[in-house]
Amino acid sequence: DKAVGASMLIVASAVFLYYTIWTLLLPFVDSDHPLQSLFPPRVWAIRIPVILLLLGGAVVGSFLSVVMIRSNRKKALKAKQKA
Repeated sequence: DKAVGASMLIVASAVFLYYTIWTLLLPFVDSDHPLQSLFPPRVWAIRIPVILLLLGGAVVGSFLSVVMIRSNRKKALKAKQKA
């Protein structure tokens, strides 16, 4: 468990550092600098989080709707059995 947690922490830290450099430091670097080739275009710095938020919201909404539908079916089945 500790190894998995440590690896997840390292990956999250690396992603955070990469994104921070990409969004906060790269605008101050010349466009012809070789460092610019290590990063995608800056427009993706906004698109990627928006896409991830939309997908996450869709997954959470789908999960909640499935749980609510199953709960309603169980309640309806119990009410039908009582009647």
